[in-house]
Amino acid sequence: MDSQVLVAYGTKYGATAEIAEKIGEVLREEGFEPDVLPADSVADLTPYGAVVLGSAVYVGKWRGEAAKFLEANEKALAGLPVWLFSSGPTGEGDAVELMKGWSFPGAQQDIADRIGPRDVVVFHGAMDSKKLSLPEKLIIKGVKAPMGDFRDWEAITSWAEGIATELKKRV
Repeated sequence: MDSQVLVAYGTKYGATAEIAEKIGEVLREEGFEPDVLPADSVADLTPYGAVVLGSAVYVGKWRGEAAKFLEANEKALAGLPVWLFSSGPTGEGDAVELMKGWSFPGAQQDIADRIGPRDVVVFHGAMDSKKLSLPEKLIIKGVKAPMGDFRDWEAITSWAEGIATELKKRV
């Protein structure tokens, strides 16, 4: 079992970073050595035996730093076990249904297909009106997106435990 796992993320206001931290915490509890880092601060994947990559979603797109990480590291990621997550929709109900069937950004779908991630998931996100700019507040009001923290920590924990279980099988 290769214990070094990278949990990289793209975030704007920190909610996705907190999801990444939770995934790292679960992996640590399961005996792994995760590095939880912003995607744009990772220069080398050679120390890692697996990668979890996630991003906040805005208008159906991943944050630039996460998309660039995926694109720049495609070859290295294709040789590793990889899990991908998105964080975005607010409100009650199934996250993919809230996103009208969206589960991964189309601009990066071909790269993800070539990498062959073990799983791709969408988690509910969080929106704090105090952190939003005026234009963002107007957009949110226009699309009637609910404000608040809708992250399902139990689902996030369960998903991370599943990653740990699969990695433990790779002896």
